Amino acid sequence: MMLLGLSLIIMLLFGFPFMVTLLGSLILYIFVYMPDFAPRMIITMVQQVITGVTPPALVCVPLFILSASIITAGESAGRLVRMIKVFVGHLPGGLLITTNASCTLFGAVSGSTQATVAAIGGTMRPMLLDAGYKSSFTLGLIINSSDIAFLIPPSIGFIVYGVATSTSIGMLFLSGIIPGLMILVMFSIYCYVYSKIKKVGTLPKASNAERLTAIKDGLPVMGFPFIIVGGIYTGIFSPTEAAAAAVLYSLILEVIIYKSLTFDIIVDVFLQTGVITGVVFILVGAGQAFSFLIGFLQLPDQFLPPLFGTAPSMLKVIGIIVVVYFVACMFVDPIVAIFILSPIFQPYVVGAGVNPILLGTLVTLQAAIGSATPPFGCDIFTAQLIFRRPYLEVIGHSLPFLLILILATIILIAFPQIALFLPNMALGG
Repeated sequence: MMLLGLSLIIMLLFGFPFMVTLLGSLILYIFVYMPDFAPRMIITMVQQVITGVTPPALVCVPLFILSASIITAGESAGRLVRMIKVFVGHLPGGLLITTNASCTLFGAVSGSTQATVAAIGGTMRPMLLDAGYKSSFTLGLIINSSDIAFLIPPSIGFIVYGVATSTSIGMLFLSGIIPGLMILVMFSIYCYVYSKIKKVGTLPKASNAERLTAIKDGLPVMGFPFIIVGGIYTGIFSPTEAAAAAVLYSLILEVIIYKSLTFDIIVDVFLQTGVITGVVFILVGAGQAFSFLIGFLQLPDQFLPPLFGTAPSMLKVIGIIVVVYFVACMFVDPIVAIFILSPIFQPYVVGAGVNPILLGTLVTLQAAIGSATPPFGCDIFTAQLIFRRPYLEVIGHSLPFLLILILATIILIAFPQIALFLPNMALGG
């Protein structure tokens, strides 16, 4: 496995796209260590890639990506930000709290951290800089606040985890709501204290007329949580049907109500969605192939028994899995990490009686944290691309937010009902 690890690191350092890195390393390993079986194994790997992208539950992924792309291209993100800003902008850290809340609510549209960085970051960063916040702080705030989008339904992380472990995606969606709101509150408290100390970022208080106008302009955007979460919670929609409804609503909102999209823009949005979906599905398929190769080589049987020991406790299993995902998602794409690691840990999860919904919430949170954590967090490079800022500047103020997210993980482990309350309510418990 040394060759596999080295090839992954070298190709990443040379800037290869992660899907090329993953599949290229697999092919290299097969030809070096399995030359006699290489043609047959390559065919098997292709079959595994196809198997990884065929589960019906994955149909909702391109639909949610399309909905997010439509909203990002239109006016919804800006209207959402203005609606929140007129209520909290005059408070210490009001613009920062607006950023946190906007990322959370936009997560109910996109389910993607990268889409949230682009949509909310592009809107809020100029305001934050004009208010006197340092560039590095604004970048750290944006990429870490976007983590909340991975917990708020329709989270792509929850969809992938549900497919990889055969866990109810609808229940996973519900489990992320309260933890996501908890992190929003924790971030907002930190931002309030930070701005109070630095004495920056306070806006004039908005008038009642300005607030009414902002509500009228932005209220239709709030239809997304009701459609997605409300539809799934009440049993009206399955996750896939909720995704289709979100696409329809986004088109109605941007084309008919806001009149913000032309036919040419819509065509571009569909093409962009096709490209993003292709990348996501290649990553999912590559993760499935990688997971198959690890199982074929029986690597879990060599490394996991000494790690877990005999008859590990529930807390030990959760602790080990959380740490492994936290570290793994710092180096590889979260979607790939979920697909590779979840089947490996599944026997220990079942044996220790770990609640799969709770574990899915913790795993998805670690995937979100990894998206914004050096050295290879995908949101870091997204922010670099969008804002044209150097790597060290992007990560310069990430530590306080990272510590808050680690604290949130500890709280969830100590008080699992934070994640399980809504799923248990939905099941009548």
